[in-house]
Amino acid sequence: MTLLSCSSTNNMQSTNNNEDSSEWITLFDGKTTQGWHAYGKSSIGKAWEVKDKTLHLNSAVKKALGNGEGGDIVTDQEFENFHLKLEWRIASKGNSGILFYVKEDAKQDIWHTGPEMQVLDNGTESVPGHPDAKIHTHRAGDLYDLLASKEVVKPVGEWNLAEIISNKGKLEFYLNGQQTLSTTMWDENWKEMVAKSKFKSLPEFGKYTKGKIGLQDHGDDVWFRNIRIKKL
Repeated sequence: MTLLSCSSTNNMQSTNNNEDSSEWITLFDGKTTQGWHAYGKSSIGKAWEVKDKTLHLNSAVKKALGNGEGGDIVTDQEFENFHLKLEWRIASKGNSGILFYVKEDAKQDIWHTGPEMQVLDNGTESVPGHPDAKIHTHRAGDLYDLLASKEVVKPVGEWNLAEIISNKGKLEFYLNGQQTLSTTMWDENWKEMVAKSKFKSLPEFGKYTKGKIGLQDHGDDVWFRNIRIKKL
């Protein structure tokens, strides 16, 4: 791991329709949880189940078996410059997240190091979603608590195609084929954003240039599928 030292939903569209599939690494095979483990542990809990080619955090199973069978999960591998693609859908009023550049350390939480693309039920004017939807930078697709994104999320229960591209400090988020935000990591502006956020007291947050991909257990049902990554 390197720490920076310096001051319809079944046919989602990609940002590149001519991509070479041989360049992509499958992170979820649709059949097993191979390649993933619970953050800070060697295995994965039973609340993370594989069904119909999806990776599902089952809140009912977690409640029945206890918190130890859930928890945030991370990839076995670390990644530096990458293009991550996956699809997600969230339960009504649900909350989850996709984290990156995670430094795994059982003595601290996953979000103490890894920035997050928010996964959320934003709700509608007539049907409220998760309470975080009322907070700027906490809505679906946002760089959580740092930067708001263009709102192009699909209604709750539908699949969303999320993409995170990080290459030599340039960070881009896409949702459902549209670029929703762009920023630069690790420069002075990045440091200022972190200093104004809930992460300001965390010395290692957002400073790693290599780390693991994480999926958040926020206690709500969430589904992921077609998870793959390309090294840049």
